[in-house]
Amino acid sequence: MKKEVSKDGFWNDVKKAGRLMKNLENIQKELESWDIFKRELSDLEELAKEFLKENEGEDEQTEEQKLIERSLLGLEKKMGEFERQKLFRGKYDQNEVIFSIHAGAGGVEAQDWAEMLLRMYLRYFQRMGFSAKILSETRGNEAGIKSVTIEVSGNYVFGQTKSENGVHRLVRLSPFNADNLRQTSFAQVEVLPIIESEDEIKINPADLRIDTFRASGAGGQHVNKTESAIRITHLPTGIVVGCQNERSQGQNKETAMKILRSKLAELREQEKAKEKKELKGERKLVGWGNQIRSYVLHPYQMVKDHRTEFETSQTEKVLDGEIEGFVEEYLRKN
Repeated sequence: MKKEVSKDGFWNDVKKAGRLMKNLENIQKELESWDIFKRELSDLEELAKEFLKENEGEDEQTEEQKLIERSLLGLEKKMGEFERQKLFRGKYDQNEVIFSIHAGAGGVEAQDWAEMLLRMYLRYFQRMGFSAKILSETRGNEAGIKSVTIEVSGNYVFGQTKSENGVHRLVRLSPFNADNLRQTSFAQVEVLPIIESEDEIKINPADLRIDTFRASGAGGQHVNKTESAIRITHLPTGIVVGCQNERSQGQNKETAMKILRSKLAELREQEKAKEKKELKGERKLVGWGNQIRSYVLHPYQMVKDHRTEFETSQTEKVLDGEIEGFVEEYLRKN
């Protein structure tokens, strides 16, 4: 990678160069952390040898022994972090992502569930130090959201979000009917790695149909006054993407093209059997029997991942964004 950085013309493609520099920075941080760990381990080994030599035969715990125990605990924690870092070795694990949530059938119930998931993931992104930017959002007529698309930035975002791709099922007492009956709702989460390089996914302009229209909803003074919103149809595949939350038509088009490249990359990877499971897995219908995870709020409290069997009764914490256990268990399982 360093050889590529030193090549002439490296900065001609600013986006590609930026992505490679970021990857190089992540690798250098890992190497520096490992070097520090090895030095601390060597120092601890010398300290332990001296302690054993000076205190042979003594039963009472000394300050030196307490120091060694504290150091061992610290090194054990660091070793756990190194082990977790090894989980992020997928092709796109370092990439940032396009993260979408779509309400399933069921009207306001499903749309409210989609908004609950949005809140959960926004809090998770915040916990992980990621930045999240809503690109498009379609609100429900009564409550909740029909769909939302978010651009999520940070380190190893795809690696730490790909576990969420699939159908999520909610069971609860409905707040939307007078009888307060138990209701089951579904929502689809889609996680796509952002493909910045145009060289990696080449798109023929002749294959695109680009439509402009007036933006609606939140977005500033340009809303409903200028045709700043963009919808792009990729004719060979039928893939449709759009963006309306940016301030100008040019920015919306750039973002929509970014989403299109990600979707085309997903399509390409699905055609490769070896990488299909890692990137997306088989697309499921948003309904019974296809959920990856169930969130049961009644008659008992339980969140369970059906792929890993990992579960917890701390439903409030999970819905407040504490999903690290599910993410890590998925990574270890796969």
